[in-house]
Amino acid sequence: MPREIITIQTGQCGNQIGAEFWKQLCLEHGIGADGMLEDYATGGNDRKDVFFYQADDDHYIPRSILIDLEPRVINNITDSACGNLYNPENIYISKDGSGAGNNWANGYSQGERICEDILEMLDREADNSDSLEGFNLLHSIAGGTGSGLGSFLLERLSDRYPKKLLQTYSVFPNNEDSSDVVVQPYNSLLTLKRLAKSVDCVIVLDNAALTRIVADRLHVQKPDISHTNQLVSTVLSASTTTLRYPSYMNNDLASMISPLIPVPKCHFISTAYTPFTSADADTTKVVRKTTVLDVMRRLLQPKNKMVSTTPTKSSCYLSILNIIQGDVEPTEVHKSLLRIRERRIAQFIPWGPASIQVALTKKSPYVQSQHRVSGLMMANHTSIAGLFGRTLVQYDRLRKRNAFLDLYRREPMFADSLDEFDSARETVIDLINEYRACESENYLG
Repeated sequence: MPREIITIQTGQCGNQIGAEFWKQLCLEHGIGADGMLEDYATGGNDRKDVFFYQADDDHYIPRSILIDLEPRVINNITDSACGNLYNPENIYISKDGSGAGNNWANGYSQGERICEDILEMLDREADNSDSLEGFNLLHSIAGGTGSGLGSFLLERLSDRYPKKLLQTYSVFPNNEDSSDVVVQPYNSLLTLKRLAKSVDCVIVLDNAALTRIVADRLHVQKPDISHTNQLVSTVLSASTTTLRYPSYMNNDLASMISPLIPVPKCHFISTAYTPFTSADADTTKVVRKTTVLDVMRRLLQPKNKMVSTTPTKSSCYLSILNIIQGDVEPTEVHKSLLRIRERRIAQFIPWGPASIQVALTKKSPYVQSQHRVSGLMMANHTSIAGLFGRTLVQYDRLRKRNAFLDLYRREPMFADSLDEFDSARETVIDLINEYRACESENYLG
């Protein structure tokens, strides 16, 4: 029985990576741009109904809600070749179309005004499911709509559907470069509080690491947003393959998430993928031969990780799940795991099992791949606290000077006091401390 997942795309970033994700899923399941199943894909044994449902005329519609406070990005999606794929009733664009002005507080308070319309869409999609398992939110934490409106939706969803899993794919800003969003640290910190409190699992996608991978691993001379969005859609589709091509294990979201999160507070997951491919990649420099050991070893290398953190000597993995796609024998996996353990390539928490879990999954028969084996690693690693630490440092720098706070005071939530900032800062410090505590032997003592 399929366990359906509803995808919510908020803001510019969420809708752009969502559009790439649905394009990828359509390719993998043999669904045309108009939602009709291609002739060659009629006999597949995949589970399309986890992410799609069929309309009365038999064309497939994504279980997706598209939300934005300004029309540009969603209009681009509906005007594109895949524009007819989506259910027009599931698209919400704010009536005044002015956006949230990269202001978390504005996005949040607009959420309060428009929540009835959006919740009505979500309830309709939930009622349309036989056995709804949860929600995926795609968003960025730095702007206004994805962070502010996204935060509001996360709070509402966790109250309204307490027994359903809530997972986010959250794009973190590039803290290494100067940003055109000066209040990015404020927005990020306020969103982090909701990600820590209201969500079961956060897949962290770090813009700095994504840009580095496009330049270093794909050897693209001038990386732009379309390349990083393509990487994100690869991670999104690879992380859902076990749900769409079911096997004996990890064929629902709960069985994937629960081993990754031994401690409920520490639910921020980083990813790595190999081998990377792209239409624009320099083909003379890509990986030529792939074996299971080679793929599993590459996944543990920092250069393939989609989060730029600097591990310390005490940093360690709480858990690892490798999703290996392709033509693979279980004996190959067993030998590879033994080799990785012998060489002690991965450092695990001292108080838990030191094991890499592996899920083998089929590749889509409709997408030609130049590699025999590819892999996605989903890992819970204590060094991710460094990413939150960087956000905190940048926040403190702005807050010390009380810079740009007038933008927030205009909204009802901050009109009387700025306590919400202090509360968010406290939550992020607690989160960092929890990850640091996981590194000690007597964590459970």
